[in-house]
Amino acid sequence: MIQRLPVTQGLQALLASLTGRPVGLRSVPLDSKGAPLPPPYTLLYPLDRTDDTATLADNQRAAVLDYQATFVSGPTPGVPNSRGGDEQAQWLADRGWKVVERPADGSPGYTNALSVGPGVHCWRREAREAGGTSDQNDAIITSVIRYRLFLEEQPAG
Repeated sequence: MIQRLPVTQGLQALLASLTGRPVGLRSVPLDSKGAPLPPPYTLLYPLDRTDDTATLADNQRAAVLDYQATFVSGPTPGVPNSRGGDEQAQWLADRGWKVVERPADGSPGYTNALSVGPGVHCWRREAREAGGTSDQNDAIITSVIRYRLFLEEQPAG
């Protein structure tokens, strides 16, 4: 059975690499002292999991995992009365789309590697924009992408 935690950690690391900003798992990312980091950052939420491959020979060696990434803009640190904006949220989301980016030369696979644990291969990735939110009171605007990862255990050999 495919373990979710290594997949989640792999997607979290990939999003942090692509955006150059911290990624919190289900909560605001923290600094080395445990204090919340200011936006911009990404919040990653594990969602649904399906282990049934819908085949007669289903051997429980595959899984489909869904995630939501919420890209959070925010005020510029040290700038009074600054606000997070749509441009910042979309900039982060544009980098988040690189999770499903294919090589420009048409070769198979994905441009950016996703480490999902030993013996597991992510053979397909999907993404869809799921909207966003804005809250003028908090000066925060978000953009949301939902990812679906298709995984399969590789036979030992």
